[in-house]
Amino acid sequence: MAFGSVAWTVCLLVLIVCRETQAAGDTEYDSGIITSDVCIIGGGSGGTYSAIRLRQHGKRVTVVEKEAILGGHVNTYTDPVTGLTLDYGVIIFDNISVVTNYFNYFDVPLGPIGDLFVSTQLFADFTTGEAVSASIFPSGNTTGAALLAYNDQLSKYPFLINGYNLPFPVPADLLITWGDFLKKYQLEGLAYTAFTFIQGVGNILAQPTLYIMKYFAQSTVQNILTNGFLTTVRHNNHELYDKALVELGSNALVSSNVTRIVRNYDGVEVTVSTPSGTKLIKASKLLIAIQPKLESLSFLDLDVEEQSLFGQFNNSYYWDALIRNPGFPANISISNVDPSAPFALPPMPGIYGIDSTTIPDIYTAYYSSPYALSEEYVKADILATTARIVKAAGYPPVNGTPEFVGFNDHRPFELTVSTDAIRDGFYDRLNDLQGKQRTWWTGATWQAHDSSLIWNWTEYNILPGLLAN
Repeated sequence: MAFGSVAWTVCLLVLIVCRETQAAGDTEYDSGIITSDVCIIGGGSGGTYSAIRLRQHGKRVTVVEKEAILGGHVNTYTDPVTGLTLDYGVIIFDNISVVTNYFNYFDVPLGPIGDLFVSTQLFADFTTGEAVSASIFPSGNTTGAALLAYNDQLSKYPFLINGYNLPFPVPADLLITWGDFLKKYQLEGLAYTAFTFIQGVGNILAQPTLYIMKYFAQSTVQNILTNGFLTTVRHNNHELYDKALVELGSNALVSSNVTRIVRNYDGVEVTVSTPSGTKLIKASKLLIAIQPKLESLSFLDLDVEEQSLFGQFNNSYYWDALIRNPGFPANISISNVDPSAPFALPPMPGIYGIDSTTIPDIYTAYYSSPYALSEEYVKADILATTARIVKAAGYPPVNGTPEFVGFNDHRPFELTVSTDAIRDGFYDRLNDLQGKQRTWWTGATWQAHDSSLIWNWTEYNILPGLLAN
């Protein structure tokens, strides 16, 4: 009898302690607990698209985004003087149903790019600022023929359209460098075109052909040949994400950071620091839509396989910028070339080109590097380069000084692994992560740095798993 009394007392004390502990734990989440079907980490291209589509299918979603807005690489500038908007991040899209349906849903009209890029085309060696004749490049007919021949090469690898579902063994041509591939198949005529269209990959000629073919895909080639790209009629791609944010409402936790994720057999728990306090999201499934670098996933309970795979990624670096008053004439586009380099492609780090825009005195500049650089260095290099070109061209002085009105660091950009890892089945192992531990993955690493292709891949490869019971 005494033992029973002691046991009852102990049980009662344990119950009281547990309740007090639970209550203390609940008060830690001073903004409450959120229950969702799917928690999405990252409100960029893939994360926002997934959230909207899941909602359309009746799923409860919560999106966690560290920035104050959605959109990721989408950068749109609104000129305070004219009120005009200008896209300088993501600009063009493929004319496919996934794209048009998405924009139609939010009543954001699309149209042909038209004269979006019409300007006087010039070339210069950006290291000296000196002008370079366009005669160093093949004629347009030669470039067109090279693009058609390259399209034939792409046709050999239909599996490239849909993620990284590589055969075994991986075709040898996909593992040679892009520079060697161009020489092997006499595709020199498209080298500069590819360089300008798939920016941000560092030194393009040194990349394995696999990554360039994924980025410089058949849809891109067809759009170049037919001028088939679409853009937003109002030149405001961010309108799509602004409307998505309104639709998601309180289900989008912006200016918020994930501090911890625990994945269990029956769901996931995501702890988030928000401007209004700490929240706990309890979800059935998890979608991670950010670049899977180890340093970006410190909040996640990574298993051994995930650590092994994500730890192999290298990445390039990419910045976009808007400069007011750099000293160039209106309606001009100046591309960076190096006459002494293979295919006249300038080595990185450096600027791809400087282009006038539809807003007076505003110019774009795009910069890439194969290794990390500080924001201060990139800005200083852009201004020094523009000054060299202005001086060498003898453009008349302008009032005021150049200033950045837009600048964005998109690191980590293109994620790659070694050719040995590719050959040994890296992407088979990576694809096997989909659905494990109630976790799915989407974004550029799983397809390419192309919103249209990310949405299409997500629609048919990721959403079915998230929608399944």
